[in-house]
Amino acid sequence: MRGPWLTSVFGLTLLIGIPLIFVTGMLSYAAYNPDLGPLNDQTPGKGVLGFYLFDWPTHPAWLYRLTQGLHVTLGVSLVPVLLAKLWSVIPKLFGWPPVRSVAHAMERLSLLTLVGGVIFEFLTGIFNIQLFYVFPGSFYTLHFYGAWVFIAAFVVHVSFRFTRMTRALRSRSVAAELRTDLARTRPEPSDPYGLVAAAPQAPTMSRRGAVAMVGSGSLLLLVVTAGQSIGGRLRESALLAPHNHNPGSGPNGFQINKTAAAVGVTRARLGPDWRLELSGHGPSVAFSRAQLLTMRQHAAMLPIACVEGWSTPDQHWSGLRLADLAAMAGLPHASGVLVESVQPPGPYSSVLLRGNQIHDPRALLALRVNGADLSIDHGYPARVIVPANPGVNNTKWVHRLTFRT
Repeated sequence: MRGPWLTSVFGLTLLIGIPLIFVTGMLSYAAYNPDLGPLNDQTPGKGVLGFYLFDWPTHPAWLYRLTQGLHVTLGVSLVPVLLAKLWSVIPKLFGWPPVRSVAHAMERLSLLTLVGGVIFEFLTGIFNIQLFYVFPGSFYTLHFYGAWVFIAAFVVHVSFRFTRMTRALRSRSVAAELRTDLARTRPEPSDPYGLVAAAPQAPTMSRRGAVAMVGSGSLLLLVVTAGQSIGGRLRESALLAPHNHNPGSGPNGFQINKTAAAVGVTRARLGPDWRLELSGHGPSVAFSRAQLLTMRQHAAMLPIACVEGWSTPDQHWSGLRLADLAAMAGLPHASGVLVESVQPPGPYSSVLLRGNQIHDPRALLALRVNGADLSIDHGYPARVIVPANPGVNNTKWVHRLTFRT
C-alpha cells in the first residue's frame, strides 16, 4: 500500500489539523496572562516567542471552553492519522546508509526535529490530559518550547514537500481509490523518493481499507474524548477523560479538577476566623463571609473550562462583582488584581487578573453556586469566577485581593 498518494492523504489531513492545534494551543497560553509577570508565567525567558500576547478577552464567556476543547479533542483525534503517516514513511526514516552527504545529513536532522517534535508534543499533551505528570520539569515550559521547535520544523518540511504532495494527490482519483477493493489493489508506480517498495508483496489491505481504518480510529477517539468539552449527556461517552462524571448530585455536583484535600486546604484553614482582605488605595479592609453576604449580590451564568480540555455546563454563580470590590478598595479603575488563596504555596495559589477581567460585570467573587453555598471542593468560602478564564485562574479559597493601577 505504501506510496506517495497514501502518504499525501495522511499528510494533507495533518496539514489541516496541526496548524489548528498550534494556534489554539498558543491562544491557551495567552489566556493565562503570562505577560503580567513571573507569577502567571510558567515559561520564563520566552523572549520573542511571546510577541503575539494580548489582553485575553472576556467575551464570549465560552471562548476558552471552545479553543481549549478544540485543541485537546482535535489533538487526540489525530493520533491515528499521525501514526499512519509515520508508518507510511518508515522506509525513509530508517534508510541505509543513514547519511550520504552533507545535504542529506541536514535533511535527516530536520526530520529528526520534525518527527521527534511531533511525538513529544502529542505525548506530553496526552499525559497532561490524563493528569499523568511524569515530566522532568513544568509541563507548560516543555510543551510551549516543544511546540515552537516542532512548528518551525513543520513549516520547513511543508515548504519542501507541498508541491510533491499536491502532485501525488492529483495522480489518483480519490473516488476511484475508495472504490478499489483488496483484489484490485495494485502498488503505486515506482517513485524517485523511495516510498514505493522495490519488490512489493501481495497486499493484505486495500488503500480504501487503510483510510477507513485510520478514519474510524479517529472517529472513535473523537467520540470518547469530545464529550468532556461538549458536556450534557455526551459527557458520559468521554471514556478517556478523567472528568467524564459528575462528582455527586445537588447544586455542587459538577466537575472538580482538584479537591481541597488534594492541595492541602483543610476546614481548619477556613474556620470562623476566615476574612477576605481587600487592598488597594489606602489601608486594607477585611470582611467576614457573613458581612459579604449582606452586601448587594450579583449573579452570572458561567462555565468552568480547564487546560485538560474538560469543561462544565453553565452554572449559576452569585456573589460580589470584582469591580465593586475594586471600588471598595479605593481603586475603581484598577487595571489588575492579585488574587491569593489559602491554598499552601504552589503553582496557582496566587494569580494576576487584568483590568478587563475585573470590570466585566459577570466577573465575581462567588459565594454561592446554583442557589447553595459553595462546597469546600468548589472553593468555599469564596472563589473567583471570570468569563472565558482558564479554570485554574478562577482561584478557589480566596482570602486576599490586592488591586493595582
